[in-house]
Amino acid sequence: MNPSLMTFLGQMISFAILVWFTMKFIWPPLNAAIEERQKKIAEGLAAADSSQKALAQAQQTADEALREARSKANEIIDQAHHRANQIIEQAKTDAVVEATRQKAMADAEIVASANRAREDLRKQVSTLAVSGAEKLLKREIDANAHKALLDELAAQL
Repeated sequence: MNPSLMTFLGQMISFAILVWFTMKFIWPPLNAAIEERQKKIAEGLAAADSSQKALAQAQQTADEALREARSKANEIIDQAHHRANQIIEQAKTDAVVEATRQKAMADAEIVASANRAREDLRKQVSTLAVSGAEKLLKREIDANAHKALLDELAAQL
């Protein structure tokens, strides 16, 4: 046989043994590692996808909660404005009632002062009348004796 044929045959047998050894001992663990890596990548992609869905759902929930909070805040503000208007209207009503009461008291005080001034004026006029009458008569009138006369004169004025 020819040495190159023998070498070729030896190389073929060595290659066949190498292929068999690789297929029997190296390829299965390598294939298992590749499949495990593919499985981890698929799980990672699925987890990322579910995380994105969860994030979108959380964002939607947060947006809804924010809308509700704004709605409630606007409702509370509207209620506060309504209550403030009620308080203002009540204060106006109370102020009008108080002003009316004070005006009535002032009117009553004015009437009472006018009556007192009339009484004082009547007394002064009666005193002047008595004084004038005393001067006319050139004698003194006894105030105790003629008190009824003076009261009648004051009542007529």
